[in-house]
Amino acid sequence: MRVLLAAVLFGVSSLLAGAQERGLGVAGAGSARQYVGFDRNEYPGDAALATLRQHFSFVGYWLTNPPGETANSWLGRRQALVKQGFGFLVLANGREDTAIRKVQKTSRTSAKAIGEADAAEAVTAARREGFPPGTILFLDQEEGGRLLPEQAEYLLGWTEWVAGHGYRAGVYASGQPVSEGPGVTITTAEDIRTRVKQRHLQEVTLWVYEDACPPSNGCRLAAPKLEASGTEGASVWQYAQSPRRKENTAACAQTYAADGNCYVPELPGMHLDLSVARSADPSHGR
Repeated sequence: MRVLLAAVLFGVSSLLAGAQERGLGVAGAGSARQYVGFDRNEYPGDAALATLRQHFSFVGYWLTNPPGETANSWLGRRQALVKQGFGFLVLANGREDTAIRKVQKTSRTSAKAIGEADAAEAVTAARREGFPPGTILFLDQEEGGRLLPEQAEYLLGWTEWVAGHGYRAGVYASGQPVSEGPGVTITTAEDIRTRVKQRHLQEVTLWVYEDACPPSNGCRLAAPKLEASGTEGASVWQYAQSPRRKENTAACAQTYAADGNCYVPELPGMHLDLSVARSADPSHGR
């Protein structure tokens, strides 16, 4: 009951903040049009799609098992989503540093080769799911801060392999500043961009997550402006996560449900992450 009440309050506050735009293309005077989408590890079910489409233009679509999962419920769902008019953020799970090190130790395989093998799996899945050539595939890079050497080699191996096999490469990475000493900060997104430029590699599209309030306005359908993310040139900004990270969201805690998750009013049991983009189909996957 508390979750339902909080979800209703979220819906009211979102409406008051301008959620009448319903995520289907919000444009203020003199501003560029932007769109709101959602992602979650579990497929929401066919019955919920029409309701979700009332609020959202695009959806995160997993090609591989999401983090912490042993199965992927998104596979085979692309056509149902296309039929409802959704665009896509196409995702593949990346390996954390400890996992990369473990494979290196047991198989004596380079981090780059591990990344290339995982990229081949993602590309195979994208083709099987019907995503056209040129679709941006995002590598899910969960760990924040500056990349460790093996993480960087893995990531760059993954992105270059994808770019060389008919698709475009993107990375989902932290846009939250991390201290590296007095007066010095770094974000994972900045680190990735610098490494790509230094290597003269194919451009990588950035989907950043930064849920700190501000710059995020919390769990609201009326999204903040994309350029406020703090990462210049980011194509997508995930501005709300479920569950919320308490250390980042104290100033906007009231926009989340009592259990710390983000919901839309009509689906109070279905927690979501929220993102904003300039395109209704950020991966160009229709």
